[in-house]
This record gives sequence, structure tokens and C-alpha cells, in this order.
Amino acid sequence: MKNELQKRILSTLVILPLSLYFIFKGSIFFSFFLFLLFLISAYEWFKMIKNIILKISGILFLVVSFLTTYYIREEGLEFFLLIIIICISTDIGGYIFGKFLKGPKLTKISPNKTYSGMIGGILLSILISYSSEFIFDFQNQKIFSNLSFVLIILFISCVSQIGDLIISIFKRLAKIKNTGNILPGHGGLLDRIDGMIFVFPLIFLILFFK
Repeated sequence: MKNELQKRILSTLVILPLSLYFIFKGSIFFSFFLFLLFLISAYEWFKMIKNIILKISGILFLVVSFLTTYYIREEGLEFFLLIIIICISTDIGGYIFGKFLKGPKLTKISPNKTYSGMIGGILLSILISYSSEFIFDFQNQKIFSNLSFVLIILFISCVSQIGDLIISIFKRLAKIKNTGNILPGHGGLLDRIDGMIFVFPLIFLILFFK
């Protein structure tokens, strides 16, 4: 576990600054970055799934997911960063709390998921989001005129974890641990963005029908 954690930390130290560069640059730079991520995740999905209908449906879903991701980034950097912060901190909290506290399993779908990890992911996302709020002043964003800050954090964190479980179902059906091995210590790209690809379309719907 120690070796895996070291790999995760090292790869994160490389991936995170690179990702933030494209996110902050926006425009054509971010479009290129998203397109590259789409190609990798689509390849992993296509390789993992055997059923042709599921292959095509999954690719179409990824197209919608990445398009809504682009739209939300174009709408505003601050809110986009909040979503990323919540998803990442949920993932980190779930991993750390789940590994060290263990406890009852959350579901048979993903044996590594525990209730302590689920709660830890939510708590860490709240803590880090509120800490980041002092820097980015998220609560002044228009999305919070009708939704409280804590509710949007809870919503995104829960959807992110549900997305994680959905991809876990397909990995279990394919009898694989990870969707790929492109990210040392993390597995495949889909293993890391599985929550985000579900969060962005739902956030888009909330913004669209608001």
C-alpha cells in the first residue's frame, strides 16, 4: 500500500500542475487538453467494454460529458475549479479514510469502497472547498444565489462517488481492476475522472434549467 501511495503522490505532482495550466489558460489550450483526455478515456472504454451497443452508448456519453465540461469552463473559471476541487478531494478523502479506517464495505460492486471512505470523501470535500473559498470567493458566483454552498458541495461529492461506482460496475463485469495503466499508482484515466464525467452533465442541466 505504501508503494502504491508513493506512486499516486508522484504522478499527482506531475499531472496536477499540467492540468491546472490548461484549465487556467482556457480557450484553444483547454480544448486541446479536453480532446486529448477524451481520446484516452474513449479508448479505455472501448477496450474495456465488449458489447457493441454499450461501446457506442458510452462513447456518446463521453462526448456529451466533455462538451458540458467545456461549456462550464467557458462560463467561469471559479465555479469550474470548485467542481474539480470537490471531485478530487472526494476521491482523496475516500482513498485515505477507506484505507486507514476501513470498516464495513459500502457495496459488493467495489470491495475497496467503505462507509468510512464515503463519509471521509464528503467531509474532506467540504473542508477543502471551504478552505479554497477564501481564495476564490466561490459564494459570490451566480450559481449560489439559489443553492447554498454546502448543498452544492454535498451534491457534487455524492454524484462523483456514484459515478465512481458506476464505472466500477463495468470494471467488475470486464473482470479488470483498472481501466488502464497510463497513470502510475492511479490506473487508467477513467479511473480518475469517473466521478467528473457524471458531475459535469448534471451540473450543466442544473445551469440550463435554472
